Amino acid sequence: MPRDNGYQFVVYADSCSGIAGFLHESTFASVNAVIQQLDPQPEFICFPGDEIRGLVADEGALRDQWRYWFEHEMALHDFQAIPVYHTTANHTTYDEASEAIYREVMCHLPQNGPSGQESLTYFVRNGDLLMIFVNTLWSGLGGEGTVETTWLDETLKAHADARFKFVFGHHPVFPVNGFSGSYQREIEHENGKIFWDVLVSHKVNAYFCSHILAFDVQVHQGVLQVLTAGAGTAHRMPEGVEYLHCVQAAVDSQGLRYQVLDTDGEIREWLSWPLVLPSSSEWSSLDQGVFPNPINCKPEKDEALVVVLEFIGTVFAQAEIQPTQTLLTVWEDQQNLPQLWIGVGYDQKFVVKMSPSVGRSPHMWIGPYIDLSKPFRIQVALHGGMGAGGIMWRWDDQSPWTSLDGISYWGAERLNWGKYWSIGHGQRGSADTPFTSHNLNLKWHMQLSSL
Repeated sequence: MPRDNGYQFVVYADSCSGIAGFLHESTFASVNAVIQQLDPQPEFICFPGDEIRGLVADEGALRDQWRYWFEHEMALHDFQAIPVYHTTANHTTYDEASEAIYREVMCHLPQNGPSGQESLTYFVRNGDLLMIFVNTLWSGLGGEGTVETTWLDETLKAHADARFKFVFGHHPVFPVNGFSGSYQREIEHENGKIFWDVLVSHKVNAYFCSHILAFDVQVHQGVLQVLTAGAGTAHRMPEGVEYLHCVQAAVDSQGLRYQVLDTDGEIREWLSWPLVLPSSSEWSSLDQGVFPNPINCKPEKDEALVVVLEFIGTVFAQAEIQPTQTLLTVWEDQQNLPQLWIGVGYDQKFVVKMSPSVGRSPHMWIGPYIDLSKPFRIQVALHGGMGAGGIMWRWDDQSPWTSLDGISYWGAERLNWGKYWSIGHGQRGSADTPFTSHNLNLKWHMQLSSL
């Protein structure tokens, strides 16, 4: 529930049902059963696409699927009391004929979008809440993986006074769980960059999307990408890791909170955003060397450990810059790979590697370019409640957080933070990938985050 004046709602998507007896009918029903038990019920529901299996050429069969989805699978839902806002998707608007049927089915949605996209793109203004529902595969722009940005920019400008701003669409902008590719996995990259720049410039709280059958959260330039695609499609990306779910969310003056509920009603993941931290001037400080692990607490079931680090490098020599230099190594013993390695790689890119499981290959995240010919300062946060997207960086306290690029489906929640921290070199001593170009200082802070 909101902590003060705000809104509480549910987001879920990708049921791919609409056919009696089809596999996804029962899985969709299991997610709907959880939503029906919420008390209080959500004020509204947002469904970013793929309600039905679709993808048929027979228009009558497509209409039958929509009819079954609304009249049977959603029969227990009170659409008058709790409005449901939809977006287009690849199973439902895959050609001009299916777009026309979508317009018929969704004629109750606002007709205030750009010309030619009636019911396909629209906005809802409810007091100080603005919600924009975009079409990420309009045939008029080239189909799947494309999105209109001019109308979006103009609409956000016209509603600049909105206290809360959310955008909903089907395709993600940033890859999830290593499933990547312009147009079919995420919005085409150049189009996606323009789209995201619009969200950032207007300080949108979050972009909710689906399509990749998983739950995932990332942050880019301070704007969340929250992906939820667990409404019933029976397979997962990847299998055995992701799960069916819905997202219960609340927004208020302190920010956005959500909890991800599985089909047993259990909270599997949650987040409170933005991340609130003390000034880095108050963080603890360590110089180069080897130290016992300073992280001395473990999170409870309803908590997440957040560790933030600030690396400050001061040029002290004109020595040749080594191709790989270590900022921090977190390790248990000399026999196994370090649990965590943070440094600067061959192309002077900021790199985070994690090896929490003995004998398994490290997972790697890539960050910004670090100019080692100059002094530098960079902060990294490892948020145990955000999965792979919780490996984040920013330049300083005033800069927005951005998730590092990676292909993992897990993150800092697997770390135990080792027995030792080596600052400025690897676990085998000062000759092991040392940081030779700068005098190095590390500031660190830890806190437990709860919903």
